[in-house]
Amino acid sequence: MEEKTILEIQGLRSCFFTEKGVVPAVNGVDIKIPQGKIVGLVGESGCGKSMTARSIMGLLRYPGRVAGGSIRFNGVDLTTLKERELRRICGKEISMIFQEPMTSLNPVLRVGRQVRETLLVHDASLSKEEARNRVIEMFRRVGIPEPEKRYDCYPHELSGGLRQRVMIAMAMVCKPKLLIADEPTTALDVTIEAQILRLMKELRDETGMSVLIITHNLGVVAEICDQVYVMYAGQIMEQAETFELFDHTAHPYTQGLLGSIPRIGQNTDRLYTIPGVVPNLLHLPEGCPFSTRCAYATDRCRTQKVPLYTVGPEHQARCFRCEEEKA
Repeated sequence: MEEKTILEIQGLRSCFFTEKGVVPAVNGVDIKIPQGKIVGLVGESGCGKSMTARSIMGLLRYPGRVAGGSIRFNGVDLTTLKERELRRICGKEISMIFQEPMTSLNPVLRVGRQVRETLLVHDASLSKEEARNRVIEMFRRVGIPEPEKRYDCYPHELSGGLRQRVMIAMAMVCKPKLLIADEPTTALDVTIEAQILRLMKELRDETGMSVLIITHNLGVVAEICDQVYVMYAGQIMEQAETFELFDHTAHPYTQGLLGSIPRIGQNTDRLYTIPGVVPNLLHLPEGCPFSTRCAYATDRCRTQKVPLYTVGPEHQARCFRCEEEKA
């Protein structure tokens, strides 16, 4: 039976229009998220992961905007909707956990009230008392101890882990069909990270929602994701099911990311790093954007655009070596 696709991004191009030129932060991205699956979007900082998420949510502001492509949620192209129509969907059917909870929560409002407002905006039939009870119940479900007491706390009175759980509660309180989690475990210790990842899987299993998790941590990907998209300089470099990606890595960039993970028993005098830096998006190479850092790069890589090659079932990579190896 074919999986239902809840979100399909095709040819997405999101740019910043600056005085120095057009910056293609997201440059022709295709992503599919099946219903009930957890999909990972990984890559270095500055490669366009968060811009992709903000494009989905309609959160790009001047000088940035979606310049091309489509974002279809349950068959509806979000890029064609007016702001009022988009607000009905975003927050209720699509929710987002932002990268840093301390800057995402209003410091002068109690956390319970902030989550309650999210619920009331999308369900006007609820009374404030009913909304409060649902928020407390959601606090309890996401593992916040003494939820009645925490409801009246200000953000600065909570630990980083509890603030992150408040953000998850805010995103989950309207029972969304799609949850976008942008670096949900950044700056958290490993025990809290494990708890939050386990919580997201449990909520997925209970509600059947889909999850797009944005991270640079391949350990998180291995722990929670069903499928993975590897992004670099605004483009998808490789995509595959999680086990396939780890077992049969095809793109040199993905190999570099995996090689930079510290391993038990490894000589730690010098950890592996990918040489060079992410290219300036105003002056991208003519060919493969990774060619300036790739040990396998040839003149063809530097001068010709690279398509996505099929490596195996549900596995594609944007590298000429895939074509050569197949031949």
